[in-house]
Amino acid sequence: MEQGAIPIAELAGGFDLQSTGESGQSYLWDRPDGEMYTTTAAHGGDAWYETVVTPIPDVIEESAVVRVRQVDGELRWESTTDAVPLLTHLLRLDDDLHAIEADTPADPLLDSAFERYRGMRLVRDPVFPCLISFICSAQMRVSRIHGMQRRLAREYGDEIQVDGETYHAFPTPGQLAERTEEELRELSLGYRAPYVQRTAAMIADGEADPRAAMGLDYEDARDHLTQFVGVGDKVADCVLLFSLGFTEAVPLDTWIQTAIADHYPDCDQGGYVSTSRAIREQFGGQYAGYAQTYVFHYLRNGGN
Repeated sequence: MEQGAIPIAELAGGFDLQSTGESGQSYLWDRPDGEMYTTTAAHGGDAWYETVVTPIPDVIEESAVVRVRQVDGELRWESTTDAVPLLTHLLRLDDDLHAIEADTPADPLLDSAFERYRGMRLVRDPVFPCLISFICSAQMRVSRIHGMQRRLAREYGDEIQVDGETYHAFPTPGQLAERTEEELRELSLGYRAPYVQRTAAMIADGEADPRAAMGLDYEDARDHLTQFVGVGDKVADCVLLFSLGFTEAVPLDTWIQTAIADHYPDCDQGGYVSTSRAIREQFGGQYAGYAQTYVFHYLRNGGN
């Protein structure tokens, strides 16, 4: 594999690989040491993280294996391709975190979350794996969601051999569409199994394309994604935020609902759409999704 390093000091606002990779944004990265989601610490060590990146239009044409770790002030990588542009895309390394934080309203909760997890960035995952991950996320802990995606990749994704190691790509829409509900239930997907199978079939058959949301205004984009089976407003917001680049999206999950109840009660407008508008405005608009992600990670880890 090719190797290289990106100096953290060159990234505006720094970088925190552990928080970025284990903050419930992406379920496509894995730690080969088996310690994924076992620590809540910011900058929690120098472990390797690895993923197989499936094709992304205008970014990568063929699947690639990428391994990365943060050590000695560098983001060191090993990859089957030049990983710099790929990591810049996937981990939003070109975002200016200083400017994003400055654009976020002064607020005790937001200030604490930004201070605690300084350097955490949004991810930009390939859209189909992201969509399936969040269809699987309902009423699930992050570690169980991650386990589901790992099992899907091992069972149905393409194998990639690199330096004597076997890696598994996330299944394509066609590969998942061919599975039966019973097969998917055997991987502990439960009631989500038919949602995953049907959504994969919609994409494989050309019935609908999640990437078409990118050309729409934010709320129209959210509505577009809800045509997929198992996708409501919250899952749609997760896909918009963690894959399609809508940094204003604020998924109203349990932790954000708790934040609204405890800190921003005036933002509770009764319904998802109106509450979403209110909390986006509270969090500053354009980068409200960044604020959401920091608050989510901060509260999920006990507010510390």
